[in-house]
Amino acid sequence: MSNSIRAVLAGLMAALALAGCGKKPEPVTATGPAAAPAAPAGEEKVVNVYNWSDYIDPTTLEQFTAETGIKVNYDVFDSNEVLETKLLAGSTGYDVVVPSASFMERQIKAGVFRKLDRSKLPNWSNLDPEILERVALHDPGNEHSVNHMWGTTGIGYNEAKVMAIDPNAPVDSWNLVFDPKNAAKYKDCGISVLDAPSEVLAAVLAWKGKDPNSQNPDDLKLAEEVLMSIRPYVRMIHSSNYIDALANGEICVAVGWSGDILQSRDRAAEAGQGVVVKYNVPKEGTIVWFDMYAIPADAPHPDNAHAFINFMMKPEIAAKNSNFVNYATGNAASVPMVDESVRNDPGVYPPAEVKAKLFPDLAESEEFTRLLNRSWTRFTTGQ
Repeated sequence: MSNSIRAVLAGLMAALALAGCGKKPEPVTATGPAAAPAAPAGEEKVVNVYNWSDYIDPTTLEQFTAETGIKVNYDVFDSNEVLETKLLAGSTGYDVVVPSASFMERQIKAGVFRKLDRSKLPNWSNLDPEILERVALHDPGNEHSVNHMWGTTGIGYNEAKVMAIDPNAPVDSWNLVFDPKNAAKYKDCGISVLDAPSEVLAAVLAWKGKDPNSQNPDDLKLAEEVLMSIRPYVRMIHSSNYIDALANGEICVAVGWSGDILQSRDRAAEAGQGVVVKYNVPKEGTIVWFDMYAIPADAPHPDNAHAFINFMMKPEIAAKNSNFVNYATGNAASVPMVDESVRNDPGVYPPAEVKAKLFPDLAESEEFTRLLNRSWTRFTTGQ
């Protein structure tokens, strides 16, 4: 996120507090529908949805309209920062949005979302109690959100290229990327890192044996030193371009989101050019993140929003989406319906021993966020 956007965000967060309120390829940032006042009883048959790019099976939208008669206006984004800026500005015109839980945590505190009406969500019983418990760290009581998908942040790599450079490459460890002696080996074949400051910081701190959610300025300084040491070897800092770049051999190592890298794996296989992409959760542990359906406080069609979310909680619909995007669903009733190739993929549904090493990405304070943003700018610019 640029300094200007971050400055606007910080100002908006401060203003809201004072007012007393209370993963993708070729992304498109939508301007969104025109702002509209809340609809009276008997809403028009439309719902405005803002989701991550390539993050839903398009046929489920058609099914929703066929079943309910509600037309879906569907826009996409590819960063939490873009979504957050719109939400904090208000009057987006959206009825359903899909923030990541760590961003949603502070947005809830700013009064951005309305509480869900469980009476309008009869499919709530399909949700996974373990996922609900983890999400409650961000959304106490699960009052404002429903999980769409969840996943991990880890390492994707081109098996042939990495093994050719180093047959003993530590592909199961953050050492592969964060140790400059290792990173230097892959400069020519290409390293990509997510443009996601808090997630990358957490990964570095976990690698260093620190609290991944530390807000200690000294820990941030340590992480920045690590990142600056590998900056000369990083070709790309982006949150979606790495999918195709890894699939077509343009890069050989990526710090990325599980489902994105698995989509890259599938695209490489479909291309038939011999590129084999693998994904690992680093042994030092990593973030488990959650992308959540939520309804903005000023949503013009809140009843239709509930209908949309409830439809997406149908087991067969949640399974269809999980199959399409290669991410795990927080819908327990849907898991038996998920394709076996997805359900049994440890990169999608990690085994118990891997789950035990996953940690949440908790929201940072405004003060620490400012420090993190400055640090991240120094990393991205290399200065």
